[in-house]
Amino acid sequence: MFRISFGLIASSLIALLITASFAYSQERERRSPPRKLTTEQARVAANNYQKYCALCHGENREGHKNDHAPSLRSKSLMESGIAHQVLRPMQYGREGTAMGGYLDEVGGPMTLDETWDLTYWLFEQAGYDRLKFSTNPVHGDIKRGEVVYQKQCSSCHGSKGEGITAPALMNQSALAHNTDEFIRYAIQEGRQGTPMQAFKNKLSKADIDNITAFLRSKSLGWTDETPVLKALPEPKDYIINKNGEDPNFALKDGMYVMSKDLNEALSTKKRMVLLDTRVTSVWQTAHIEGAIPFPYYADLDETVAGIPKDVQIVAYCSCPRAAADHTINKLRARGYTRTAVLWEGIFGWMHLGYPVRRGDIAGVND
Repeated sequence: MFRISFGLIASSLIALLITASFAYSQERERRSPPRKLTTEQARVAANNYQKYCALCHGENREGHKNDHAPSLRSKSLMESGIAHQVLRPMQYGREGTAMGGYLDEVGGPMTLDETWDLTYWLFEQAGYDRLKFSTNPVHGDIKRGEVVYQKQCSSCHGSKGEGITAPALMNQSALAHNTDEFIRYAIQEGRQGTPMQAFKNKLSKADIDNITAFLRSKSLGWTDETPVLKALPEPKDYIINKNGEDPNFALKDGMYVMSKDLNEALSTKKRMVLLDTRVTSVWQTAHIEGAIPFPYYADLDETVAGIPKDVQIVAYCSCPRAAADHTINKLRARGYTRTAVLWEGIFGWMHLGYPVRRGDIAGVND
């Protein structure tokens, strides 16, 4: 009797495992291959990737080189992504994160065609068949999903989905562009080659649905907006407080200035140059008063004109220091020794309550 019962239990467990495995491994239709690029289009796209993307996403698209930028060669991402899920964040950025917009109409350096070509180049380089996913909503228990999210996801993605060492899952742009099935598939399969593990063998299908439903419940709606671009500063305006005294910063590790010290220098009208080394589109959105757009990818032969070597230069970015470090190291190699990087970055600066200029409004501190 005991043997029969044990056998029945074992058979039932095997059946459950087979059913669960089938639920996760259901065959999906394939999408048509992405548009084939010409040799010249592929060359330009590859160059644009190295110029604009490699600093954070890695030279080989491996991700997590700086600011925990996602891998752009992960199998689960590239086989589940449709063009717009890669294209839109590239064009318009992810508001509230280090990812700025690279489309020229928002102040970025690439044309519409170049952003499309780079998107197709990424799919082409990945080499995976693209899968078809439903656009229907995923239904689940939102309250249960929040509990599971906080236990399984928040240590990396943040308790409010703001992103800590992983992408900001509750970013409104991300929620607008990513379907429920795309989100669920990422949880299920993970992101190969990154710290994001697959949860298909750790969580039930119901709980993966519950997390997906919880994340979707945070969507407030988001639309792509084309801003009215401000004129860029002219070289005559690069130096702040031209008649002021030079600041005397005590630099951390010979490189970094603290936000409180920079704020004090600005408040007491010290003479300096502030470089915003992010993509110019985010300078258009918000920047520290007096900062000039000086993107990390810019040609120094063009951008350095008008900046004397005897003035204190402070650079900042939002990742929190990668782009600024990159820029300052290049300037130091050219003999600019009075240089520093803002330690906390602009997000840290704002978090500490120091003001920024948003559009035409100065002194905003949120």
